[in-house]
Amino acid sequence: MKSDYEMVIGLEVHCELKTKTKIFCGCSTAFGAAPNTQCCPVCMGMPGALPVLNRQVVEYAVKAGLALNCAVARFSKEDRKNYFYPDLPKAYQISQYDLPLCEHGHLDIETAAGPKRIGITRIHIEEDAGKLVHGKDGTGCDYNRCGVPLIEIVSEPDIRSAEEARAYVRKLRAVLLYTGVSDCRMQEGSLRCDVNLSVRRKGDQRLGVRTEMKNLNSFQFIVRAIEYEFARQVEALEAGEPVVQETRRFDQDTGKTYTMRTKEDADDYRYFPDPDLPPIVLEEEELARLRDSIPALPDERKARYIKDYGLSARDAEQLVTERAVADYFEEAAGRTAYPKHVVSLLTTEIFRLLSLSPAEETAIPVSPAHLAKLADLLGSGRINSGTGKRLLGQMWERDADPEQLAGEQNLWQISDPAVLLPLVKDALAENPRSAADYRRGRTQALQALIGQCLRATGGQGDPQVLRALLEQELNG
Repeated sequence: MKSDYEMVIGLEVHCELKTKTKIFCGCSTAFGAAPNTQCCPVCMGMPGALPVLNRQVVEYAVKAGLALNCAVARFSKEDRKNYFYPDLPKAYQISQYDLPLCEHGHLDIETAAGPKRIGITRIHIEEDAGKLVHGKDGTGCDYNRCGVPLIEIVSEPDIRSAEEARAYVRKLRAVLLYTGVSDCRMQEGSLRCDVNLSVRRKGDQRLGVRTEMKNLNSFQFIVRAIEYEFARQVEALEAGEPVVQETRRFDQDTGKTYTMRTKEDADDYRYFPDPDLPPIVLEEEELARLRDSIPALPDERKARYIKDYGLSARDAEQLVTERAVADYFEEAAGRTAYPKHVVSLLTTEIFRLLSLSPAEETAIPVSPAHLAKLADLLGSGRINSGTGKRLLGQMWERDADPEQLAGEQNLWQISDPAVLLPLVKDALAENPRSAADYRRGRTQALQALIGQCLRATGGQGDPQVLRALLEQELNG
């Protein structure tokens, strides 16, 4: 049933900017303070308190816009978005409506079908609201987050799958981290995503009725929420039921979405220009200075890795997603004659080991110099891939010279045919069935024989030499 439909997704990503103070006052933006200890009359919306725009907020937003290929407005303004929630004491949010700071950008992602460009409609600045804290005795309001500066990055409805949505948010996070405008700590809420999703029959160009899923703060939740909501809407349409435009909450425990409220339209917010804030006017000199301050971004590095190291687009994309990993790769690759072995170690074993580490631990405990030396040992044939993984596991626990570790444990690869040939003959004698299968054309039987020989050498035999000797013996 679902195969007859396609999903249409647009994302609104909210990113807290890495400023020391809030957008309109001098209160701290530090995460984790005791509730309601980082508030003042301005961010609480007290009568007579006037906002003053933090200049760094505009600079960071412009840098993000330039990095995302947007046109930056020379003239923009801030507006009041009127609504009342318990965590917004002013009953309005200062945001931008018809004259956003940045528009008409794009971001390129890698998909299973190849590269794809996702349009970016706009980037605007706004203030964050507080948060509700639910407990046994009721619900409290923590207003520390009121006035923390945000940029909202709104995509075009160009996304067609949960995997594309995840790739887009990962790439977006990478760009923001490279520019230094945010720490993008999803677990702390400094990067969170609203998913607007509708479904339609394949081939139909009309957009269906969309729902919005709010405040998803992990890649896993984004994927799970999209997959559930797609199935829910398809089921409703097949049953002849209407899809209602509404805001929904994703429950990470059940994996389902639930109605929060009917979705508002722009008219419901009664936008009007904020009378306390002057327009934002940018000069060309200022734009040039901010443009020059942006470092090499993921796509630039990716193109260079493909050209200089002959990497696939997929491998290069994996390396540039985290700036720290890209920096690490470049240092290690510059120290070895075998950079592709560095890539292989990074994208397989190191990423696997990182995934097993606590979420807050993302640093690689092996020095680039030692990883480069491990690549040299693999590339020169002094050790094989199995030994390389074994040594890397030891280096993960204690950063040490892999050559020294291999020497202490006598882990050097055995490549001498005179040493390996008796082991090959023993393996054939002990596994006549595998030998017979190979001779009948079942070439996969050869891999089992190579494995038998490797076990006989304690994993130190050269697989290529073993393969050649086995084929020689089996083919007479």
